[in-house]
Amino acid sequence: MENNINKLNFITRLFLNDRFILTIIVINSITIFSEGFSEFGDDLLYWITLVDSFVTILFLIEASIKIWYLGWSPYIQSNWNKLDFILVILSLPSVFLLIIQSDLHGLSFLLIFRISRVFRFFRFFKFIPGIEELVKGVQRAMKASVFVLFGLFVFNFIIAVLSSYLFKDISPHYFGNPLKSLYSIFKIFTIEGWYEIPDELSEGVDNFSSFLIKGYFVIILIVGGIIGLSLVNSIFVDSMVMDNTDELERKVDRLNEKIDFLVRMQNQKEE
Repeated sequence: MENNINKLNFITRLFLNDRFILTIIVINSITIFSEGFSEFGDDLLYWITLVDSFVTILFLIEASIKIWYLGWSPYIQSNWNKLDFILVILSLPSVFLLIIQSDLHGLSFLLIFRISRVFRFFRFFKFIPGIEELVKGVQRAMKASVFVLFGLFVFNFIIAVLSSYLFKDISPHYFGNPLKSLYSIFKIFTIEGWYEIPDELSEGVDNFSSFLIKGYFVIILIVGGIIGLSLVNSIFVDSMVMDNTDELERKVDRLNEKIDFLVRMQNQKEE
């Protein structure tokens, strides 16, 4: 592959060089970040937009060169290339409208596609060492955790509906309907600030009712927030490192085989 690249012209080799592409991504990230500052003024923002559009054209050239060099089928088989290609296609309308002055053509609604530029930041992950193994680990962990996550969602759903009927008159802000209740119970599951909801519900009620309300939410916190999320987290992490565990087990197995072989050899000599 490297010998074939060396035979190509300078422009082609440049766009097949990961360091050059990473530099473009960094420049593009800076321009996208800078466009969010209205304090820069219209003139400066216009030039920043031009740089961003020029970067989009560079990404289009990169995709075209890779398709020519690799061929369409090998190119599109890569998930990273799929992401690159989709983002380039979504970014092209904004470049086209910038050239033809969209305000005069009533097509400015197409500028919404410029939002897709933000997803170019994900291209940074492509240059992280071992990212492929990490992605596979995440996929494996998601598959292993899906049933626990579904069970946790069902528990959240049931408690949300129950809480809505119990507290919608007391606190319509949190439990006015099952959807609001679903979000409120999820907030309790996250543990952060979980006490604010029961404290608000307990205002203006007698001590016994306050005790029951707080006890109700403490049970929800323990079952859903502590036990439930801890279970999901443990399964997720265990699945993430499964490859490392498998590799360690293989090494141990090979070591045991070598020990068994040495023991047999020693026994043969003694005989």
